[in-house]
Amino acid sequence: MHTMYYILIKEVNDMALTSTVTFRTTPELKERVDNLAKRTRRSAGFYYNVLLEDYLSEIEDIYDAVDISERVRAGKEKTYSSDEIRKELGL
Repeated sequence: MHTMYYILIKEVNDMALTSTVTFRTTPELKERVDNLAKRTRRSAGFYYNVLLEDYLSEIEDIYDAVDISERVRAGKEKTYSSDEIRKELGL
């Protein structure tokens, strides 16, 4: 069974604006975050934000790479050989 959890996401602004986000997670993951929060005297929301900030860009990069790879295979993306790149860079 999944547990509902609420987190606050800090928006990039001079003021500390937040948005409430609801998602489901396993009881084990929630417990791990809660334990870490207790050990460090920070909120669980702080760690959810850290996790999102650290890994969201990485996940987006992975999906971008998959999209580009699919476009290359479909012939919709121009590719260059290493010789072409060396010549263009004067190497």
